[in-house]
Amino acid sequence: MLTALVVGNVVGSGILMMPATLAAIGSISLLAWLLTAVGAFLLALVFAKMSVLVPKTGGPYAYAQVGFGNFVGFQTAYIYWIMILLGNAAVAVSLVGYLQVFFPILSNHYYGTGAEIASIWLFTYINLAGVRSAGVTQIVTTILKFIPLLIVAIFGWHYFHPEYITHSFNVSHKSNFSAFSYAATLTMWSFIGLESATVPSGSVDNPKRNIPLATMLGTIVSMAIYLSCMLVLMGMFPNAVLAKSTSPFATAAGMVFGQWGEWIAAAGAVISCAGVLNGWTLMQGQIPMAAADDHLFPKIFAKRSKKDVPAQGLALSSLIVSASLLFTMNPNINEQFQLLIVTASITALLAYFYTAIAEIVLLSSTNQRLHKNIINIMTALGGAAYAFWAIFGSGEKMVFYMTMFVFSSVPLYAWMMWVKKKEGH
Repeated sequence: MLTALVVGNVVGSGILMMPATLAAIGSISLLAWLLTAVGAFLLALVFAKMSVLVPKTGGPYAYAQVGFGNFVGFQTAYIYWIMILLGNAAVAVSLVGYLQVFFPILSNHYYGTGAEIASIWLFTYINLAGVRSAGVTQIVTTILKFIPLLIVAIFGWHYFHPEYITHSFNVSHKSNFSAFSYAATLTMWSFIGLESATVPSGSVDNPKRNIPLATMLGTIVSMAIYLSCMLVLMGMFPNAVLAKSTSPFATAAGMVFGQWGEWIAAAGAVISCAGVLNGWTLMQGQIPMAAADDHLFPKIFAKRSKKDVPAQGLALSSLIVSASLLFTMNPNINEQFQLLIVTASITALLAYFYTAIAEIVLLSSTNQRLHKNIINIMTALGGAAYAFWAIFGSGEKMVFYMTMFVFSSVPLYAWMMWVKKKEGH
């Protein structure tokens, strides 16, 4: 279940919508995929190690809180929680993009937004039934999601045209470095979720073995899927055609097998997005719950139902996701998807940066000699450097908005400390 949670959360809307999003940049984005895969692997090693050093529920929040104290812990929980909410909105957009194959009326952005919000509440209901219910759903959807990916990865090579890649290396009207850096930020969205196994730690059997194993195995499987599918798909269509597609894998399968192939791939893609949405809905309840248990988030997020689920916090989170879908409503589904994933990616990268540096802090405080931890420290430095560079690559405008967002956590933390003291904690 843990490995399915990692693969299910990582392989989803990122691979299914990303070909169209990256087509606006060009095939230089394939190089960005390679660098992102290396960065993601380093970060996976960081989370695997931290799950052993800090065996607590909460993932990045728990690690930052232990490494840096309550303030950075609160800040990490805050930005990571918001990232999850924005990410869930992006997944819902992707899901409805593929549903348009069966229900063309959803191309109307009013009907489409209604369907996106309905999907959010469907998986909120599933998660209210308990963590194990969400885990079983995740296994089923993870298995079924490989249908459209396998169709393209195996049969798409027959329709591969190398000139589609070579003739559109950089169409972004930016320098190669700027285009490469921005593509790396976008592709990082496709690996967000590699830390998923670390979040529900309190509900995991034998966490010291299972969490690191699931983290590494899930990340490696996801890397192989991404690199194989992305190359073949970008060689199947002219750049301009791919950039306009709201369901690129279904379009590719339609080229290979006709209408039936398009329907089968679209159905698999819908199931894939459903699995991602299910897994991240689980996460959107667990992160604020862990912070609320430490009295750093409002206590409403810590209240459990009879199924041991933070039901009220989960519902409140889904309300915020629904609101974000209304505020970002856009007739162009690819533009809406790109706005959501860039915002979500840079906030997640900041949480990853904190986690990597927290590992160095914790390792330096142990009684072991430096040479015994040198590999782990170098890995953490590499992961931190990648996260920092990917944030930088998002552009001045996005970094500015992220900075303002991070600053907003300061008065919120002061308010929570006042509430905590008033309640006698």
